Amino acid sequence: MSRPTILRSLVVVGAASLALAACSSDSGSGDSSASPTTDSSAAQGDGTLKIGTNLPQTGSLAFLGPPEFAGVDLAAKEINDAGGVNGQPVEVLVGDSGDTSTNIASQTVDRQLSQGVDAIIGAASSAVSLTIIDKITSAGVQQVSPANTSPEFSTYPDKGLYARTAPPDTFQGQVLGDLIAGDGHTSLAILALDDAYGTGLADNTEKAYTAAGGTVASKQIYDPKAPSFEAEVSEAKASNPEAIALIGFDESSKIVQEMVKQGVGPQDVPLYLVDGNLSNSLYKDLPKGTMEGTQGTLPGAEASTQFRDALLEVDPKLKDFSYAPESYDAVMLVALAAQAAGNDSGLAIGDNIKQVSADGEKCTTYTDCLNLLEEGKDIDYDGQSGPIDLNDVGDPSKAIMGIYTYGPDNTYTRTGSQEGDVPDATQG
Repeated sequence: MSRPTILRSLVVVGAASLALAACSSDSGSGDSSASPTTDSSAAQGDGTLKIGTNLPQTGSLAFLGPPEFAGVDLAAKEINDAGGVNGQPVEVLVGDSGDTSTNIASQTVDRQLSQGVDAIIGAASSAVSLTIIDKITSAGVQQVSPANTSPEFSTYPDKGLYARTAPPDTFQGQVLGDLIAGDGHTSLAILALDDAYGTGLADNTEKAYTAAGGTVASKQIYDPKAPSFEAEVSEAKASNPEAIALIGFDESSKIVQEMVKQGVGPQDVPLYLVDGNLSNSLYKDLPKGTMEGTQGTLPGAEASTQFRDALLEVDPKLKDFSYAPESYDAVMLVALAAQAAGNDSGLAIGDNIKQVSADGEKCTTYTDCLNLLEEGKDIDYDGQSGPIDLNDVGDPSKAIMGIYTYGPDNTYTRTGSQEGDVPDATQG
């Protein structure tokens, strides 16, 4: 068997990196399900599938980076152990996405495009992906995010070259809103960071919660870089909610501390978190018991013991496994699409990535899927994250949402899940 070829590159960022403003939510009404079309500079396959990563090593989502990188590396190893793609080993070029306060993601894309990548896995942040999607897809390169959940991508004019293995927040918002209402809370305060992810998930949570009969007493969109969250927490407290939903990234630990200070911490008012701030590391410095009983939602099936053990072999320091399954599946789908096409170009991948995820003979490992493809059969890859079944706009049409609860040691365990069809995010 071929040994895995994984090229690791460092992104060099100048001290004077320019800050990027988040892209406008007015992203056009183009048909994101169109067949891949690009200009004359479109990248072409050369016989070797090259995959770049644009995932967080730095920035506000850096705590989510390790399991995502581990998922990518594990998938590449298994693919190469099985003989690679079209008989050649897959190459992975590692890159940092940073966050929207820097242009690291754009620099990473420039470097990887110059190195001839056929697909890019990332970014994790929806706001970051909105700053790089045009550059990637215009180059004829397939982009697959393991963690973008903003509904905005469902209608984005992406030339048919964008897909994701995490469901849009029409699904997470539905599950979260139903969870809070189902727990008997009749009024809710929502605190959400100001970007495409935060506002989108806040809106979908509110929609589901009010449809279930609840009342949103306070809804605040905050600046995650603010020096203090005293005013936001004070306003939430003044609305006298029966529960609080906090939608954010690593700044969430500061907000929770402010909640405790003002007497609306998790032990005073039930707190609900989401995928962006569900973590075993963000709250480790809080007094034990602070987070006990707090619930949160995170897309994806529960990682099996076997899969976790395999990830730990790749990175023994892993503390969380968030989005590792989705990252693993993103690489698998890219490889299977290139194998099905007999061509590693981004355009060929874009033409085949939806087909290998649905409406064929089911398979769950690269080896099994490869054998079916070599027999001339259509395949339906069901991955570590769930059934996937990409629809015409590159969204999973079916998904699993995990529900997690924190214990007295401020770490979480999976306590439930909901599986179902993902609400159509193209319907507004």
